Amino acid sequence: MSKKKNEISTQVVPVVNEIALLNDVSKIIERRKFRAQVKINQESILMFWEVGKHINSVILGGERAEYGKRIVVPLAQQLQEKYGSSFDYTNVTRMIKLATRFPDFEILVPLAQQLSWSHFIALLPIKNDEAFMFYANDAIARQLGKRDLRKLISRKAFERQEIANKQRLEKSNDTYDT
Repeated sequence: MSKKKNEISTQVVPVVNEIALLNDVSKIIERRKFRAQVKINQESILMFWEVGKHINSVILGGERAEYGKRIVVPLAQQLQEKYGSSFDYTNVTRMIKLATRFPDFEILVPLAQQLSWSHFIALLPIKNDEAFMFYANDAIARQLGKRDLRKLISRKAFERQEIANKQRLEKSNDTYDT
């Protein structure tokens, strides 16, 4: 018995930098938590699309009549009671708009991987498909938050770019004419 005690006490115990260990483990935890949040966000957007698609196609039959509003209002109230504020009337109507904007699920998936629901809320009022995709792609490329995206939209960056492109095209046409 005493021989075992001596063997244990003579073993070399590695010195651990506790601060470095804490930092390393914290980085692992934060990275995985971030990835989980991204995945949850993506799944939420896809769920919202599916809810909107179902309401729009099955219940409303693709119509936006007063009849549809009479159905959506109580449905939203019931969903909100059961699942929380994410399913209030305003958000349910956004879900329907999302499904209308993206009838093809496969087009939505890559955007949902990179944009939050808040981004989509800022983008949904944009009626022009080209402008919508310009702002979405710019938000992705520059990793804009929802506030910066809203500023970009309010400054009418797409429209300004279109005007600038048109002026450049007119100038180049004038150059060729002379």
